[in-house]
Amino acid sequence: MTSPSPSLFASRDFRLLLIGQTTSQLGAQVSGVALPLLAVVSLDATPFEVGMLGAASTVAFAVLGLPAGAWVDRMRRRPLLVASDLVRAVLLATIPLAAVLGLLTMAQLLVVSLLAGVARVFFDVGYRSYLPSVIGRERVLAGNSSLEFVRASGQVAGPALGGVLVSLIGAATVVLVQAGTFAVSALCLLGIRAREDEPTAPEHRRRMRTEIAEGLGFVFRSRVLRSTALASALSNFSFAIASAVNMVFLSRTLGLSPALIGLVIAVGSVTVMVGAAFTTRLSRAVGSVRIVWLSLAVTAPLSLLGAFAQPGWWTLLIVLGIAAGEFGQIVYAITQVSVRQQICPDRVLGRVNATMQVVVMGLFPVGAIVGGLLGDAIGARWTLIVAGILLLACPVILWASLRGVREVTDLPAAADA
Repeated sequence: MTSPSPSLFASRDFRLLLIGQTTSQLGAQVSGVALPLLAVVSLDATPFEVGMLGAASTVAFAVLGLPAGAWVDRMRRRPLLVASDLVRAVLLATIPLAAVLGLLTMAQLLVVSLLAGVARVFFDVGYRSYLPSVIGRERVLAGNSSLEFVRASGQVAGPALGGVLVSLIGAATVVLVQAGTFAVSALCLLGIRAREDEPTAPEHRRRMRTEIAEGLGFVFRSRVLRSTALASALSNFSFAIASAVNMVFLSRTLGLSPALIGLVIAVGSVTVMVGAAFTTRLSRAVGSVRIVWLSLAVTAPLSLLGAFAQPGWWTLLIVLGIAAGEFGQIVYAITQVSVRQQICPDRVLGRVNATMQVVVMGLFPVGAIVGGLLGDAIGARWTLIVAGILLLACPVILWASLRGVREVTDLPAAADA
């Protein structure tokens, strides 16, 4: 494993960013188990309702993503990130409060997911645009790899911890954990001292529509950005379909308890840490652009195995499928975002990130609903098979556009890449 650059960890700002994101990622993974289980076990939700819950959490990307990118480029990014964390902390805290009062309903879960999704849009766009200001554009691959490695520890511990905590104290109370982790993240961000570039002065700003169009143009004129946007959108669509039936498949088809569900996800997700730790080395060995498509080409076929799991020892198939899928996705995510951060100028990076998020996340609500409908119509197992087949097309799309290119330095400017 290639050790993270000492200069990164010597930076107080980077350490604060790392602590905040590690904490919030752990909380997200804990409640990622708790929230759908709360719907399935406590509120007796159907696959369609679980799909609607996933759709509610991501529909804001399609509705607000493009304007959010323009707003991010017009303002300092750190205050925006802090506000996004605090809003999500307050929203999630209402769930255990309602549970204590006996007022919790599926409608509240949907509303909280929807509003928290709005805050997430601004955070995700702002965070990817803020990182180069904290560590420098030339170190974004090492920075992204280090952040994802430590944050991935939450992916390993979070599901198992979430499953155990759901069994011990109930799913609604566990959601309070994530509310606290968002508050910790906000405090860490407040401690960062790195100076950002001055945003465009109000008198020099153009119309919102013009600025949005500039971000769209950067993405769709760029061969690299265009292909990664399409592949990421399809991958996310596949994931959304699967997410609508995953908990149903694990709890009802395989008969696993909440604690075992958390453990299965955690064991499979160990490979997220491995992938994040080795991404820099793999990128150097294979090529910083070539690894983008090769990571999915190797792992996507293996991720299909989970759909063929059966009760008993054959449950290990879903562990293997999750492990392969998580490894490929983390390597792909780190490398394609790092390429984007290196080839796009800072003045338009927020809008480029927003455009990518809209394209990538726009299909998630549709996929969640489709997954719910398929789950009701053909069952959880066949729905997972459909999702796996869609994932196989992603490396083909990337290879068609990126074949023959090895390194970022071989690419032209973003608008022509």
